[in-house]
Parts: sequence; C-alpha cells; structure tokens
Amino acid sequence: MPEVVRTLEIPAPPSAVWRHLSTPEGLRRWLSPELEIDLRVGGAYRMPGGDGATRISGTVLEIVPEGRLVLSWLEEESGWVHPSRLVVTLEPTASGTRVGLVHDGFAGIGKADWAGTQQAYERGADKHQVLQRLAGAVASGGA
Repeated sequence: MPEVVRTLEIPAPPSAVWRHLSTPEGLRRWLSPELEIDLRVGGAYRMPGGDGATRISGTVLEIVPEGRLVLSWLEEESGWVHPSRLVVTLEPTASGTRVGLVHDGFAGIGKADWAGTQQAYERGADKHQVLQRLAGAVASGGA
C-alpha cells in the first residue's frame, strides 16, 4: 500500500507524548495552531494545510490512549473523492517513545494522479517536520 512514513524517537514516556495527542490544545501546539477538532471517535476536524492555501478536514477514526490516533484526511476542493488516513502511533522504548506517522490511502482518494499526490506528501513531510515539532512541544512541556 502506498504510504508516507516517518518515525522519530522522543526522549519522554508515552504518557508525556500522549498529552500532545489527546487534547485539542496539545494538537494545536504541533500539528496546526488553527486546528478545530471534536476529539472523540466520529468527531470532525478542520485545519489549514501546510501550504497555507489547502484546507484539510476529516473525522477522528480511532483513539487508543498512549497508543494511537487515527484521522481521516481530505484535501478540500482538490478533487479527492475519498479521504486518506493519518495514523500516529506511540511505542515505548528503553529511552522514551518511538512515534510513527503514517499517511496512507493515496491510491483510494479517487484521483488518477494520486501517485503525484503521494510524492507531494513525501516532500511535505520532509519540509514541515511535523514529528520534530511534536518533539519540541513535548520538550517544552504543557499540553
């Protein structure tokens, strides 16, 4: 399955990292300060995309405390018929937490040029450094 995958080890326990995934305020600190989210399974969210022009929306698909957060992911007005998914996972390690970020489902978005969309997300993952922003939020405390 085509996917964009990034991982990062954060020197903090899963409980500390989870605080930044389990509240709207925590998510705003690293994902998007303009995020609007009803953080419960089935809840809706909306935020600007990394380019500042695209709007992203979807629903919360799964919440596993200190384990994973799964969101559907739809680029509004970009020709997507179906959403992709964003999956954030936490795994305890000897020195903290391995955080995984997987963006998948590109082949099912309903665009003939979905492979180009996946490639754009690969470039965006490197440019926007979302997991590094999460690590910075965890290091600075709060949530």
